[in-house]
Amino acid sequence: MLDLLRFQPTAKKGVQLRGPCPLHESRSDGSRVFSVNLAKNAFQCFKCRVAGNQLDLWARATHRQLYEACVDLCRRLHRDVPWLKAKQKGRD
Repeated sequence: MLDLLRFQPTAKKGVQLRGPCPLHESRSDGSRVFSVNLAKNAFQCFKCRVAGNQLDLWARATHRQLYEACVDLCRRLHRDVPWLKAKQKGRD
């Protein structure tokens, strides 16, 4: 997914990547304000103060609600959309 955001890390330490923030569009090539932890599937920007998981990142980057971002991301990655089925009364 980081490829979809065109995230180019400027530093790597184990499972931690750092680089310019794709959300507030850091201009500096050497910027390291955006951090991604690949083991935890989590991100944080120390400048714009946003953090979350992969889906939160995609929702913010594409300016969508979480559900819409999920559907969009699944389609872009050629995955089945995990449609939620309403529980019907009397059925389990």
